[in-house]
Amino acid sequence: MPHLLALDQGTTSSRALVFDTGGHVAAQAQEELPVAYPHPGWVEQDADAIARTQLRCAERALSEAGLAPGDIAALAVVNQRETTVVWDRKTGRPIGPAIVWQDRRTAARCEDLRAQGVEALVRERTGLRLDPYFSATKLGWLLDEVPGARARAERGDLAFGTVDSWLIWHLTGGREHVTDVTNASRTMLFDIHRLAWDQELLEAFGIPATLLPEVRPSAGDFGRARLAGGDIAIRGVAGDQHAALFGQGCLEPGQAKNTYGTGAFVVVNVGAEPVAGAGVLSTPAWQIGDAPPVYAMEGSIFNAGAVVQWLRDGLGLIDEAAQVEGLAASVEDTHGVCFVPALTGLGAPFWKPNARGTILGLTRGTTAAHIARAALAGIACRTRDVTDAIAAATGAPVSELRVDGGAAANDLLMQMQADVLGRSVLRPAETETTALGAAYLAGIAAGEIDPETPARSWRCEHRFEPAVAQARRERDYARWRRACDQAAAWNEEGTA
Repeated sequence: MPHLLALDQGTTSSRALVFDTGGHVAAQAQEELPVAYPHPGWVEQDADAIARTQLRCAERALSEAGLAPGDIAALAVVNQRETTVVWDRKTGRPIGPAIVWQDRRTAARCEDLRAQGVEALVRERTGLRLDPYFSATKLGWLLDEVPGARARAERGDLAFGTVDSWLIWHLTGGREHVTDVTNASRTMLFDIHRLAWDQELLEAFGIPATLLPEVRPSAGDFGRARLAGGDIAIRGVAGDQHAALFGQGCLEPGQAKNTYGTGAFVVVNVGAEPVAGAGVLSTPAWQIGDAPPVYAMEGSIFNAGAVVQWLRDGLGLIDEAAQVEGLAASVEDTHGVCFVPALTGLGAPFWKPNARGTILGLTRGTTAAHIARAALAGIACRTRDVTDAIAAATGAPVSELRVDGGAAANDLLMQMQADVLGRSVLRPAETETTALGAAYLAGIAAGEIDPETPARSWRCEHRFEPAVAQARRERDYARWRRACDQAAAWNEEGTA
């Protein structure tokens, strides 16, 4: 039986998974990846470490599966989006650290561009907001702050890429400088209607076109990777949230998923045409070959699993992330505590880059368990924030939410999610949907599976139903929105 290899490069780890064409995991390997916070609002990674750990995981996964490169029908790359890398075309060395999607250092630059009237152009062409979250201002910062970088870029000596491009460059020995439509769409430089880099946006952000990768369909030809002494065709590439939507089998308009990773991302299939909405993003969901793309609407929550990591590493309330469920479940409620997880600003639908994490309602009776439970409740409430905004944009409520990512294994959080939404929450039997979605794209391009496989193969492992009264749900959520106002106002002046 042919197999598919998916490289799943995330914010806190690099992973590789081998799937059979039925979507079952045959082997996997993982390495943790450090994240640096050199200044308030700055988030960086070692770009070389991203590539090094990812390639090691790929070879380990093949070894653990007992497979050679010739046994792999196709390779897929799925990645953290918006994270920005610039490297020298001759040496392949990065000119500086990778600036991670969570980074807020360019907030002031975005305000300047907004004052110049650039935001309307960004919204019209890209479906995005003018925000430091996306790649364009990160790229501009590297060109301006690394000595000589802008001149080198204008000479054509440098290459820019999101993490997919960076990995494919290394996998192909520098032969391919490419990306797919989903990753290109997260840069603020790509017209999602024409599916092309936009010259007006390049000029507005001061980005030389010589830096940019070639854009290809998500299921297509991205060259051949050299791995484990052989070579494998790279046939699928997608940003992590797009791949998860595909892996969850959300092939019909109106179907929605939420991935609980470092952040949380609600994505809804909206069909053949992009849909605009206040506070949420429009984006290509995927493109298969020469077919027109499928579009999605997305609400981006910057901190989800990162909040649990902070409870562990910052406060020392737990020793392992999995312990948060038991600690939170040891109390019946939050004892009036409200935790807004704006540790790196508030994303959709508020878009407040200077917001800060806020814990309200503390009393002498507050315990670690109450804070842990409030942290989980905050993740669930942030998800409602964006699902409500998406429903307002599409004119139809999300009828049910499919979930995946590490925190989807937390039964307490999933029940909280159903209670806050007043909607069913469905956890699939296979929760590796991000890597699986990319593997499906590669398998389709390689002719090993058909495009309906994701929907046909999806199975529900557990359904969580709302268990609180409507009046209580709305009362609690109204208090949550007041807390969000406090978090957004705390650092309005933009200081650390």
